[in-house]
Amino acid sequence: MLRRTLAILLTIAALVLQAPRPAAAETVFPPGLRVGLTVPGDLKISTRFPGFEDADRKVAITILDMPIAALEGLERSAFAKTQTEVQDLKREAFPFENGVGVLVSGVATENGAKVHKWFLIASSATGAVPDLAALVSVQVPDDALNVYSEAVVRAALRSVTFRPTPLTEQLGLLPFKLKDMAGFRVLTVMPSGGVILIDGDSDDITSNPYVIVSIGRGAPESGDRGRFAADLLSQAPLRNLQIQGSEPQRISNGPGHEIRAKAESVNGKPVKLVQWVRFGGSGFVRIVGVSSEARWDDLFNRFRAVRDGVEPRG
Repeated sequence: MLRRTLAILLTIAALVLQAPRPAAAETVFPPGLRVGLTVPGDLKISTRFPGFEDADRKVAITILDMPIAALEGLERSAFAKTQTEVQDLKREAFPFENGVGVLVSGVATENGAKVHKWFLIASSATGAVPDLAALVSVQVPDDALNVYSEAVVRAALRSVTFRPTPLTEQLGLLPFKLKDMAGFRVLTVMPSGGVILIDGDSDDITSNPYVIVSIGRGAPESGDRGRFAADLLSQAPLRNLQIQGSEPQRISNGPGHEIRAKAESVNGKPVKLVQWVRFGGSGFVRIVGVSSEARWDDLFNRFRAVRDGVEPRG
């Protein structure tokens, strides 16, 4: 029923897309996001959440940039029957710059004040951004409607557009810098604060050497660091893991631990790997390098160069 309702809404809105639209003003993308829009009023890029805010008027546009797999859950939420927190609820197909989405709008009461809300569920299944689901939320207090009227908000939502993953910006948001990528290229930046580097032109990590740099919380006592590092490695998506060497090691002038091992990748191919964990304060930096046995001797030095180029961001 949900899919049928959505299909009807999208068919109706597709006719609207055929109408000529005025030239779009400049699109603003918050750092690291694939979703941007034309920003109305005094909204600025927020330093507190992904999106924009007018702090004086308590107006906010929040953007959630998610994998396309999240779309079904967003649609289910949009068409849920019980949404008592929002009054005067309205759902409609809504054409925007890159396609047609679903717009949910209504009015809520927060701390005794009336707040107008809009939720745009948008996606891009084809084109330059194939794996993207977005939820763009707008909230405007009743006393800010003179600046951010419904017409202004709807115009901003119609300007929503997508771009390919901005890797350079995403790298800039990581809590560390990569001063030497040793010939590897960025495959993906992880929302949790990590990055996967890969060697070669293919994105297949089951066939190509790769490096994972990530951070985590936890500061084990010096005597427990070896066990802690081994527990981390045991969570790797590899089969038949066999540790060949494990020893404490100074890494970038700080306490660390190195583990060398062999295993099988998910497709059954034999691989060798090294994990370095550098401890500091209440957290750690983890670097894992994985390669075929045939290329190990060459790749190990490159893995080490990546490790030595990881620096905390000031």
